[in-house]
Order: sequence, then C-alpha cells, then structure tokens
Amino acid sequence: MDWKLERSAQKTESHVLQEQEVTPEDTGEDGICESFQLLQIDVECEHREEETLPTGSAVWCSKNVQRKQRHWEKIVAAKKSKRKQEKERRKANQVENSGICPQHSKRFLRSLTKEKLLGAKHSGPRLCIDLSMTHHMSKKELSRLAGQIRRLYGSNKKADRPFWITLTGFTTDSPLYEECLRMNDGFSSYLLDITEEDCFSLFPLETLVYLTPDSEHALEDVDLNTVYILGGLVDESIQKKVTFQKAQEHSVKTARLPIQEYMVRCQNGKNYHSEILAINQVFDILSTYFETQNWTEALKKGVSSRKGYVLQSSAE
Repeated sequence: MDWKLERSAQKTESHVLQEQEVTPEDTGEDGICESFQLLQIDVECEHREEETLPTGSAVWCSKNVQRKQRHWEKIVAAKKSKRKQEKERRKANQVENSGICPQHSKRFLRSLTKEKLLGAKHSGPRLCIDLSMTHHMSKKELSRLAGQIRRLYGSNKKADRPFWITLTGFTTDSPLYEECLRMNDGFSSYLLDITEEDCFSLFPLETLVYLTPDSEHALEDVDLNTVYILGGLVDESIQKKVTFQKAQEHSVKTARLPIQEYMVRCQNGKNYHSEILAINQVFDILSTYFETQNWTEALKKGVSSRKGYVLQSSAE
C-alpha cells in the first residue's frame, strides 16, 4: 500500500516537472522578450561597474596631460614676455630716433595733427590742386597722380606749419576719385576740401598764383594771402605749357620754382635736364621753404639729381 502511494507521488512530481520544462516554449514571444531584457540589464550593469572602477593607467594619463599643460603654459608666457620686451625696445628706438616724447600716445599725436591741419584752414598758407585736366589721362597716369596726392597729404601731416589743401574740379564719380579710394587708405577721411568747382571760380583771381615751370617769373616767397595752384596733371607724352596756357586764359599770375637761380645743370649720360616735378615734390619744396625761409634747403629736398640739376654750392 505504501509502495503504491510512493510510486504515485513520483509520477505526479515527474508530471509537474515536465509541465515546468514545457512552459518556456508555451509562453512564446513574451517569454523571449523577457529573457532578452534580463540579458541587457546584466550587460549594462557590467559596463557600469567597469566605468566606476578607476584604473591606474587612467590616473597616470591625467597626470601626464596636466604636466604637459603646465609646460605649454610656461612656453606661452615666455613668448608673451619676449614679444612685450621687443615691442618696448622698438618703441624706445623710435622715440630716440624721432625725438617724440614717450608719454605721447598715438591718439594724442593724431589729435595734435588734426588740430594743426584745422588751424591751417583759418591761418595757414593755402594750396589748390587743379584736377580739372584728368579726363584725358590714362589709367596708369591716374594711378600715379593718386599716389602723388597720397604722398603730398602725408608730407603735409608731418609738417610743423601745414598748408590747407583744396582739391578742385574733383568729382566723386570720376575715375581718379575711385583710384584715390583704392590706393589711399582713409582717403575719404582726409582733412582737406574737395569740390567740383573750378579753382578760378572758387577763389578771387587776384589771390591766385599758378605754379608752372613755363612761367618767366621765379617764386620769391610764400605769402599767406596767396592761393598757390598746382596742376594735377601726369602726362607721359609731356605736352608743353598746358598749365601755363590755362592760367593765361583766366588772367591769373604765374610763377616757377627758383631752380635756375639756385641750381645749375650737371652733366649726365642722357644729357637730360628738366624742371618738371611731381606735385608732391613741388609741395615738399614749398613746405620746406615756408618753415626754413631757405630756398637752398627747400630745393635740395625736392629736386632730385636725376632731373639734371644740382645746387650751385655742390657744383663749386
């Protein structure tokens, strides 16, 4: 009896185990999804554990990077210090060579230059650049004239006693104006007058003196009550007496620089002698004479030996 009961219990237990083994197959897709989710959770837990465990190599790399960073910062600081010292050295040399006081900043010097130029407008000598003859000039000639205007203005800024400059017969839609904007930085901010009006109608005729190498009269002095006119003309074909004839048409007085009175011709290979100068060279002569009252010094600065002339004292 007991033996039968034990055997029946074994059968029942075996049946239950078979049902438990079959259960995962009967569950279908839901069971498979649950199994994958459990596996994914286990994998993520393993990764998190690996990330939270610091390794000796990671600590060593961090220290190595910090050491390199400190070394690089020292190099950068040394370069900055060297550049600062070099800048101070150049500034000291510039001050020593130019005589500029070290306490004067660039802003102060610009303000001083502006004050001098605006003062010349009310009490300084006046210079007019006649630009009404540029319509026949080539692109190359216009570029050369724009460069001369830039150098003239630069010399006037540096002068202790600057002139007040007026550009007449100058339109903002002209090729020359575009060339000036292209070649001359800050041209639109130049401290000078620009007008489309002709110089002969802008100023009283009795106050005008047209400077031309074809005049018979040598310039003797620079008068504050006179407006001196320079012809803005670059002519590679060298047409003679263009500015002289224009002055005569308007009954305006003319004058030439006293090159013949203070200089003599010198021999050169090409036997070339010319009194025709660029407008910036003529201005350098006028400006130097106005400051020194010495024609010898003025002509020495503005007339190159390439023109075939030297000072009489040099020739002797």
